[in-house]
Amino acid sequence: MNGGSGARERELTAVLVAEDRALAETFLAAAAESRVFQILGELKGYPAAATLEMRLRQMQPDVVLVDLAGSLDTACSLIRVAASVQPAIQVVGIHHRPDPDALIRCFRAGATEFLAAPFEAAAQREAAARIRRLREPETRQPDHSGTLLAFAPAKPGSGSSTAATQLAFALRRLTGRKVLLVDLDTEGGAIAFHLKLNPTYTVLDAVARSSRLDPGAWSALVVPAGGVDVLAAPERPAGEEIDSNGLHEVLEFSRLLYDWVILDLPSVFHRLSLFVLSEVDSACLCSTPELPSLHMGRRAVAMLGQLGFSKDRFRMLVSRLDRRTDLSLSDMEKIFGCPVFAALPDDPQSVHRMVTRVEPLGRDGELGRAIEQLAAKIANSGAAAVKSGNGAGEARAVLAEG
Repeated sequence: MNGGSGARERELTAVLVAEDRALAETFLAAAAESRVFQILGELKGYPAAATLEMRLRQMQPDVVLVDLAGSLDTACSLIRVAASVQPAIQVVGIHHRPDPDALIRCFRAGATEFLAAPFEAAAQREAAARIRRLREPETRQPDHSGTLLAFAPAKPGSGSSTAATQLAFALRRLTGRKVLLVDLDTEGGAIAFHLKLNPTYTVLDAVARSSRLDPGAWSALVVPAGGVDVLAAPERPAGEEIDSNGLHEVLEFSRLLYDWVILDLPSVFHRLSLFVLSEVDSACLCSTPELPSLHMGRRAVAMLGQLGFSKDRFRMLVSRLDRRTDLSLSDMEKIFGCPVFAALPDDPQSVHRMVTRVEPLGRDGELGRAIEQLAAKIANSGAAAVKSGNGAGEARAVLAEG
């Protein structure tokens, strides 16, 4: 849900380029009702590149909407033209359905948004909010801005939640800085359960109140645990998607209060995870040495690349690594198609002790020492530590400590 209640934002001016007339009529009707986009002009077909560039320079719209259903090849070539026009114009691809190939190709061509019929008003508003942030970035920088670090599993059960939780505790212990742990797995998050917390509010409440957040209201939303504040997932699976605009406001507000914000995400293939990955400073994509998990990790790396995420935005983390495994880290790097940033050892005794005692891991176990070394590496140079790792060499160093 959207917690905003302010005045209506001004409509974004737009030019519609549409070969598919049925698609054009559907969009125009939806736009007239939602009043998110004001159509300045319409090109009823795919124009020549020079014609499109000239019209855009003449009308100077905020947005150009390009039909992807007529000819995807032609549409993508026009997107490249529109995306190169200065002053910058944001490009939105439109289609009859959420076609994965059309979505990926239009983003790679330079589009910033994708909308599919029936072009619901909420989807238009969310896209418009993201476009406004691109067009009108904040000019005033806050005095304090924390680092957002996300953990997402390539396959459920990859140890992502354990790594996120224990890293949050380790960062707090090593730096003494303020740390927030956010459980964003609204369908199966269990951090509060494993930490034996009984939160009154959840991340959904924070999003619902995103337009009215202040330090006093925030203190009621989080629960302290081991020196770390926890913003929990709902106890029961949420029946609705989190409003991305509200979640953006929550994440930006959390930067003002904390030095480190650790986000535990659902599967990287989940729409929510993809949105959060575009918001954070860096992310760890988690896998295990088991073949199904490695396969999903490979697919995840390929998908993120197709969606335009550069490989310096995320790093592979291998958990539950047994020294006796037949696959080396180099083998795993070949499977993933990218370096392994760090590896956490298989240490069932430490995990059992962690769950039964409900306490952070210490240096008395392999896993605790590996987590602490990972936290130290990140803390020593902030977000840059995640972005400048030496891949498998650093992962081996983590294991060598054990």
